[in-house]
Amino acid sequence: MSMPFYVAPEQMMKDRADYARKGIARGRALVAVRFVDGVVIVAENASQTLRKISEIYDRIAFAGVGRYNEFDQLRVAGVRAADLKGFQYSRDDVDARSLANSYAQMLGSIFTHEMKPMEVEILVAEVGHEADGDQMFHILYDGTVVDERDYAAIGGDAETIRTRLADTWTDGLDRAAAIAVGTAALAGPERDIPPSDLEIAELSRNNGRRCFHRFDPASAVE
Repeated sequence: MSMPFYVAPEQMMKDRADYARKGIARGRALVAVRFVDGVVIVAENASQTLRKISEIYDRIAFAGVGRYNEFDQLRVAGVRAADLKGFQYSRDDVDARSLANSYAQMLGSIFTHEMKPMEVEILVAEVGHEADGDQMFHILYDGTVVDERDYAAIGGDAETIRTRLADTWTDGLDRAAAIAVGTAALAGPERDIPPSDLEIAELSRNNGRRCFHRFDPASAVE
């Protein structure tokens, strides 16, 4: 009887991480930028029907990069979890932190126990009633959660994009300036992204109970 090959746990985890990172790097990035009235999310996305940015609940948005079918499964799971918690308790009890923790547990379990990890990174953002209540959580393919404050970048070339955001973001941006900062960070100095290749949405505390609003990119970047 042939013996199975032994693979060290450290090597197995490294191989899974490399596999997930390569899949994510092939996708286009997105950024989230905090402005005076909330959070704006800008994604490079040429599709007019397959959305990277979506509403999860009244004050919460979801954004994903990587394999669309995988992060869309996570989006649907988040919507169901938020609806159930809001129904059982109160709408005010649904928050981005608990959703981020749920996503982290789900992704961590898949990364550790399944043969193939999910090739996704996701962002969960919440706008508070005041600026101090704004939250952004970046969840990686292995379940790692990163608490972001003023801006976030996920997807291909995220480190370079995050550096551009650090150089250009300032406190007190209005919506138009935040969209411009996010778009410029995605594009970089050597190219322009046409409005047709952008997906733009916001969470604004001025939008009433449901804070999520999606923009027509052509008008948003003027």
